[in-house]
Amino acid sequence: MDKEYKVGSIVVMKKDHPCGTNEWEVIRTGADIKIKCINCGRTIMMPRIEFNKKLKKVSKF
Repeated sequence: MDKEYKVGSIVVMKKDHPCGTNEWEVIRTGADIKIKCINCGRTIMMPRIEFNKKLKKVSKF
């Protein structure tokens, strides 16, 4: 199953963020993916391979 996402997509991760939500907005793509928490606004950056392993689904494309 190919999970496609782009900048501006809303994605659901497998684990919840400590603020209580598991929905994130994709801010930047490339070798690293930068995502921003929908609830608290915290941004994190992780390698694409790690991001693909932790991704549950793409809710809004």
